[in-house]
Amino acid sequence: MRLLGMLLLAGMLGACAPRGPVAVPDPTEVQLAELAALLHGSRVVLLTNQTGVDGRYRQVAERLLADPQIRLVGFFAPEHGLHGDVQAGDKVEDYADPFTGLPVFSLYGPRRRPTAEQLDLLDVVVFDMQEVGARFYTRLWIMTHVMEACAEAGKRFVVLDRPNPIGLETIEGPPIRFDAGLIGRVWPGRPFGLPTRHAMTVGEIATLANAEWLEQPVALKVVRVPGYRREMTFEQTGYPWVMPSPNMPTRQTARVYPGMGILEGTNLSEGRGTTRPFELVGAPFIDGSALAAALNARGLPGVRFRPAWFTPTFSKHAGELCGGVQLHVTDPRTFEPVRTGLEVLKVCVTMHPEAVELRPGLARLAGIERLHERLAGESVEALVAEWQDDLEQFRRLRARHLLYP
Repeated sequence: MRLLGMLLLAGMLGACAPRGPVAVPDPTEVQLAELAALLHGSRVVLLTNQTGVDGRYRQVAERLLADPQIRLVGFFAPEHGLHGDVQAGDKVEDYADPFTGLPVFSLYGPRRRPTAEQLDLLDVVVFDMQEVGARFYTRLWIMTHVMEACAEAGKRFVVLDRPNPIGLETIEGPPIRFDAGLIGRVWPGRPFGLPTRHAMTVGEIATLANAEWLEQPVALKVVRVPGYRREMTFEQTGYPWVMPSPNMPTRQTARVYPGMGILEGTNLSEGRGTTRPFELVGAPFIDGSALAAALNARGLPGVRFRPAWFTPTFSKHAGELCGGVQLHVTDPRTFEPVRTGLEVLKVCVTMHPEAVELRPGLARLAGIERLHERLAGESVEALVAEWQDDLEQFRRLRARHLLYP
């Protein structure tokens, strides 16, 4: 009888157990349902680009256009344009979108914030773009400019939040000081901007900016990522990845970008014009084998360096054979991109002091005052130690505005 009871119980449990894959609701559909309710009856301008897609890779703009209760009246375009087809640094002009016929107002040209006439066309701005987790990625600062303009005009601002592709746990790099002259937009009396790797979503940054930076808060609503937790990887969220700019093709690119992005302030190629931007670094005067050996000897956590030779098709050293290295991240949990980028630059300067050019813009990218003057004579360890007190203060500031546990 006892055995019979156990068999019956096992049969009942087996009948109740799910068979095959369990369907998991698309988190973007949960968000879009909330967004539609927020936008009901409103005139909307979408601040977006090619990354603004749902879980089936359909543009959110298409979803809004198909909703009879929402009036999409135009777009604001960031760096690289509405469809991500403009190279870095090239200005984006106003034009009519050929797919929808709606006006596209550029915010990466002579104008970095909406005009009063443009704001008269709308009731609410919706921000929907994939960010990459680095302070110097321009989408964040375009967002704060538009928030400020909306606050002054009495317009609403909605963030359709998305996961951070390099995670929400590890913060790294100096929290840039607004009073140091290292950043174009300054909010007087606000001590800190963001560290290089901020470990926040755009919705959390918008929340922080609204409370801590803007002179006049905007009517802000963040449509949160359902079920998101700080320990989750991007893959675990189930969100689609669309390359957010021409030189940010993969999540691996985003992982190294907070450190390797500072090389844009030098004459070293950061791999633009190759299929591995920001994973490759080099120049015609570099011996890749020697550079790889010197960097691997540093024992940096979570990364190895392989000798590499490449010929960029555009940007720095276009058409020239460059020696250098490729970064291979072996452990994303321990990898420190900001420290790694500084070590790469330090070793290159040490090996080629006459050939490596450090430009004044380097300090702004790295968030370290006079870095182009200091790097030759100071260790990376000293530079990293310098910002730790500021980073701890920023952690306390940041903690007040986190949306995810």
